[in-house]
Amino acid sequence: MNQIAPRRFSPGRILLLLVVAILVFLLLAPTRVQPVAWTPAPAPSLSQGTYAENHKLKAVQPVGARDIDGPEALLLEKDQLITGLHDGRVIQTSLDGSALKVLVNTGGRPLGLARHPDGRLIIADAIKGLLALDPQGQLQTLSTEANGLKFGFTDDVAVDAAGRYAYFSDASSRWGYGHDGEAVIEHGGDGRLLRYDFQSGTTEVLLEGLEFANGIALGPDEAFVLVNETGAYRISRYWLKGDKAGSHDLFIDNLPGLPDNLSFNGRERFWVALYAPRNALLDGTAAYPLVRKMLVRAMTVLPKPVEKRGFVLGLDTQGRVIANLQDGSSGNYSPITTVREYGDDLYLGSLSANHMARLPLKEALAP
Repeated sequence: MNQIAPRRFSPGRILLLLVVAILVFLLLAPTRVQPVAWTPAPAPSLSQGTYAENHKLKAVQPVGARDIDGPEALLLEKDQLITGLHDGRVIQTSLDGSALKVLVNTGGRPLGLARHPDGRLIIADAIKGLLALDPQGQLQTLSTEANGLKFGFTDDVAVDAAGRYAYFSDASSRWGYGHDGEAVIEHGGDGRLLRYDFQSGTTEVLLEGLEFANGIALGPDEAFVLVNETGAYRISRYWLKGDKAGSHDLFIDNLPGLPDNLSFNGRERFWVALYAPRNALLDGTAAYPLVRKMLVRAMTVLPKPVEKRGFVLGLDTQGRVIANLQDGSSGNYSPITTVREYGDDLYLGSLSANHMARLPLKEALAP
């Protein structure tokens, strides 16, 4: 009886089948991402000019508790650092890291912190919404929706000096925490700038259609509020006072990276944390939704195309760049997602690092 010999595949046929399988995956694998075509301006140079590469952030030193997970938010009060961690804890730590106290566990992901004049700690929690922690340790939910639309990704918060309003961001009503990459690639314009009224308990939408609304900062005399649009490489300004009240414009456009959190020193400077430099592949495919959808599928099995570089910008009150701080060397402190000026130092936080960092202000502002 004749036996049928097993079919043998040549290396060329195996390679062809593999290529076909990859193409089928990239073209047909299920994904919720529905990219919107857009055309970003050419990215500014990092080799020369305003954003020329440097190593000023190489001088940063660890500060506060070590071996913590993702100290994104950051406040300094009476030589104590307060931050929110990946596991939901909001902690207070001494500058030398010798003492650590858990203030609360929100059960979510605390990303933004602000102190209300009455002593409450206001928390922008990516999962739980806008929260308040009173001095007795009681946690209260302030807001989880606006205009009937629930927050998808509550990101950052600033409270005015009178304690009347909290200005905060919903990065994306469509994509939740952990899906920032999908939200940025989709470019769906579903971010919002919001204002919570502590007196009435209501939440108002100030701006919508933002491209991943992120960091928040009130400007001089609280005449305007700024909001970072991570997915559009820009900072938008909403006017609160004067002839322009109720209108909005661009504070700075075409940034060299993805702006994350934002802070104001109360006098003459804003600080912007850039998560990473812009990516030529993402910019180059911005006008091609099908290709970007393939990139999303590829990112489920491959690392995200994000350069590991520490990156911080200082801006004056007119949106002009006055400081460019970088470090692309091996072992750098990145991604930097929060930067705040306190006294003679800049304090840095990170969404994924295991400690906070500090840089002398004189080094940050040096020519």
